[in-house]
Amino acid sequence: MSSGPAVPSSVPPVTPEDPSAGVTTVLGETEIARALTRIAHEIVERNKGAHDVVLLGIPTRGVPLAVRLAERLATIEPGLDIASIVGELDVTMYRDDLHKHPVRTIGATHLPASGIDGKVVVLVDDVLFSGRTIRAALDAISDIGRPRAVQLAALVDRGHRELPIRPDYVGKNLPTSLSERVSVRLVETDGPVGEDAATSAPTTDAVLISQRPTTSSEGTR
Repeated sequence: MSSGPAVPSSVPPVTPEDPSAGVTTVLGETEIARALTRIAHEIVERNKGAHDVVLLGIPTRGVPLAVRLAERLATIEPGLDIASIVGELDVTMYRDDLHKHPVRTIGATHLPASGIDGKVVVLVDDVLFSGRTIRAALDAISDIGRPRAVQLAALVDRGHRELPIRPDYVGKNLPTSLSERVSVRLVETDGPVGEDAATSAPTTDAVLISQRPTTSSEGTR
């Protein structure tokens, strides 16, 4: 099921770590993998299995995180078909700041063949901040089906909520100030591309925190 035509766009890279500029790595590749494994086990325990669970990743980086979680669920629950439990939820047209940024790339919503009716939908995002993206996701879900329950998994919860929304599963609670930037870097979305791919150092998973402003809205909250 699609919320609209997908408009091709390149994913802006996250600024590389630069200690001299005050960028600190708070989670590395090993810690991110461990956090996702823990979240997968918590999902299975809370829902008494994973066969009625659907993981919907919120673009951009919530999508590969949802796939990784689905892979881990499949190792816990033998016989689980990854393709039947993972999808992608575009929330662009449900955002409450469209009047401020009217020109946005509209993505696509992809649901598993069985849909979400009667399922436990777990929304997956990289960074939970104000809660407004999740509010938009809840509105989007109400237009495409009626799940039995909706839960939220976030790799990082940095606080500063503006809405009464809290995650069910968290990789890391990260207290921050509003002047700080939290950036998530994943190999699926932030690897070297184009002419630089052959010469650039390989990207590794990381969660970075910085005082510097950024021009990228993706992967940085």
